[in-house]
Amino acid sequence: MAELKWEDKPHGAQSVMVAAFEGWNDAGDAATQAVDHLWDAWGARRFASIDPEEFYDFTSTRPHVEIDDGRTRRVRWPVNEFGWAQPSGDTGVVLLRGVEPQLRWRTFCSQILTVAEAVGCRFVLTLGALLADVAHTRPTPVFGNAYDQHVIDALDLEPSYYEGPTGIVGVLHAECNEAGIDSASLWAAVPSYVPSSPSPKATLALVERATGLLSTPVSTSTLEIGSVGYEAQITELVSEDDATLEYVHHLEDQYDHDDAAVASADDLVDEVERFLREQ
Repeated sequence: MAELKWEDKPHGAQSVMVAAFEGWNDAGDAATQAVDHLWDAWGARRFASIDPEEFYDFTSTRPHVEIDDGRTRRVRWPVNEFGWAQPSGDTGVVLLRGVEPQLRWRTFCSQILTVAEAVGCRFVLTLGALLADVAHTRPTPVFGNAYDQHVIDALDLEPSYYEGPTGIVGVLHAECNEAGIDSASLWAAVPSYVPSSPSPKATLALVERATGLLSTPVSTSTLEIGSVGYEAQITELVSEDDATLEYVHHLEDQYDHDDAAVASADDLVDEVERFLREQ
């Protein structure tokens, strides 16, 4: 396929794929930052990419012009790149960090599955993050779901009954199902009162849950340090607005005394579904 550019093809045993996309399903940049962290920590090497030309409306997703070395002008296009890592044993991990496209979603997903099949991926895990009614001072809820019952049972996830508008993540899982590739999705909740602030705390929660599911440990010290700083910074900002401070105290009280309400699977499913429908 002309849209798929191979630079090298990994060779090894069966692999898994972890994917995240910039866009509406990446609140606080948590999902893409999680893949970036795994990429760096495992020393992944890029081996393929998807040409953006056929998949983006460049009046909506604008390319960026940068100047390298103070002289050379370079246009940076939306990037969807695949990296290969082997963090433990013979099992490889394909990391996909990308940008949700506007056009030809089925063809776009077919590019991803072409890579998955070429390198023997037996499982695809997507990462996402959404804005929800959670307090930045409490543990970040992470919800996991899947379509197939054997995946749900094996990984202790929740079944997916969602009906309504979806994003590229939902389409990718549908395509995985049709292709006979097991898949699952993890979602982290980011405080709705800080929608534009990158959240290393949510990133940390996704990394820990993902690597736990895949039994592939990774160092998280930098994310832990970043999470402490994030919490302190948001606490300082919140303290400057009485209404927001009262709201945060309400969320803290809800978490502490109502059995961590939004952290429960059912309530976080409701948050995910509401988020999807409102986009």
